[in-house]
Amino acid sequence: MSVRFEGRVALVTGGAGSGIGGAVCRRLAAEGSAVVVMDDHERRTDETVERLRAESPAPVMGAPVSVADRGAVDELVRRVAAELGPIDVLVNNAAAGPYRPFEKLSLRAFEVTFAANVRAPLLLARLVAPEMRARRRGWIVNVSSATAEPPQGPPYGAWEREGGMHLYGASKAALNRLTAGLAAELHADGIAVNALAPVAAVITPGVEALGATRWIEPSMIEPIEAIAEAALALATCEPSLTGRVTYSLPLLRELAREIRTLDGESAL
Repeated sequence: MSVRFEGRVALVTGGAGSGIGGAVCRRLAAEGSAVVVMDDHERRTDETVERLRAESPAPVMGAPVSVADRGAVDELVRRVAAELGPIDVLVNNAAAGPYRPFEKLSLRAFEVTFAANVRAPLLLARLVAPEMRARRRGWIVNVSSATAEPPQGPPYGAWEREGGMHLYGASKAALNRLTAGLAAELHADGIAVNALAPVAAVITPGVEALGATRWIEPSMIEPIEAIAEAALALATCEPSLTGRVTYSLPLLRELAREIRTLDGESAL
């Protein structure tokens, strides 16, 4: 295990299970960071915490908390500071949003999507920023999506016509713009804020649950280790690398960084 993250504390929302958040938690823990696994699924959170403790001696805290529960999130940030120390790295990975035609979208779907994908990252950034500013260092990584990009057409492909990802994509586009704004406000304080998305599809349980896999060809898939490595890069970068809305594989190529296994032990 590397120790270059020893003494640092990372909070990862949507961090339980075998998806992107869980992979990022494992990669950070492998580098020695204390990791807070924040997820609204209690059983998956417990399982992820057990796995991290088996893989690494780094401190781990499970937090079965929804990003939509503002009071619980406030209390969690205070508890983390008291038990592990101030948060150095915030990874906003938790997300929500249905994939369905716009006529079938309810007001509730709109509210849930923007609450998880835009409001929660903003509120969490506000909670961790004071301590980051005081120490003049910090990293915020907002996990975005290629669906934030406007579709190309006409003519439009079947995915654009029938995939129904526009509400989710709109929330991620808002997250990208929020990222750029936070980066501008926090740069002078030594805090890097970036948005990161997979350049291709990562087949997670969430993607399968949404039914999006029917649109994904094998050539469109990237290993989950790629975005975990890219997230690690943005959680260790110099403050000058900020305000970016970037994609995993191009970022790794730019930084001349190899993709490693989630335990950090070898190249993938």
